[in-house]
Amino acid sequence: MRRVPAPVLFVVGGASMYVGAALAVGLFDRLSPAAVAVLRILGAGVLLLLAVRPPKIAWSHRRLRRSVPFGVATALMNAAFYEAIARLPLGTAVALEFCGPVAVAAVASRRPRDVAAVVLAAGGVALIADVRWSGSPSGVLWALAAAAMWAAYIVLGKRVATAGNGAEDMAVGFTVAAVLCSPVLFLRGAAGLTPLADPGVLLLAVGVGVLSSVVPYGLDQVVLRRVGRARFAVLLALLPATATVIGLLLLAQLPGPAEGVGIALVVVAVLLRTRDGDVPPEVARTPVRRNEVTEGHHPPE
Repeated sequence: MRRVPAPVLFVVGGASMYVGAALAVGLFDRLSPAAVAVLRILGAGVLLLLAVRPPKIAWSHRRLRRSVPFGVATALMNAAFYEAIARLPLGTAVALEFCGPVAVAAVASRRPRDVAAVVLAAGGVALIADVRWSGSPSGVLWALAAAAMWAAYIVLGKRVATAGNGAEDMAVGFTVAAVLCSPVLFLRGAAGLTPLADPGVLLLAVGVGVLSSVVPYGLDQVVLRRVGRARFAVLLALLPATATVIGLLLLAQLPGPAEGVGIALVVVAVLLRTRDGDVPPEVARTPVRRNEVTEGHHPPE
């Protein structure tokens, strides 16, 4: 896994995420978008608990201070994005949500090359998404909330990844976040819980959790141990590009000229950062001490 280029890992994670998103949309007729997001994080947490079996120390106060904020930020990001795409075209929501990673990359950028990569990535995503400013004001607010949570996910995810216990902290963080967000399932009363009695709904929820959370977020942990936050934010631009390619291959959705230019801009942005900022494999294998992570030490950008 450490030898696989970071952009390739992102493409794999992006493909899994968008297949999971397709399953999630199929649940919106039975459950609210926020409820689907809770089931997604719950399914991911349970599966990770069974697979990873975090030791007792993973539930210590010190570790919970790192894992729980990460899990909550992830859950809120998913819920806000699902609420946004229930009100806005997917492309508009994606473009607005990408403001979060762009902000992280902009803050962390220090050289003209970094700034150029951010600008190219942002422009490429805007073209791919075919941003339209018409739509539901509440949808725009939900998308901007998702952008803020995405930025928090990057910052908090970097701390989890560099601490050396990413899988354990993901399992604990996702599980605690699911418990804290579970009241959402009761907002519609007994009627809102009725779909949960359908095994098909629960199976889809587990599928969404695996495809949209376990696989892509697990790959994120691999990448975050190897690259800085700025480059990670730029690499996130591969997600909408991957969605466009999947639409072409599986749904025969031919990209228009603007989308083609957008994909090219994203590729150029990624290439600008591809050889810059990676942590050597031998360094990536060594967990960073907690005081180095929490007291301002970051890998070279």
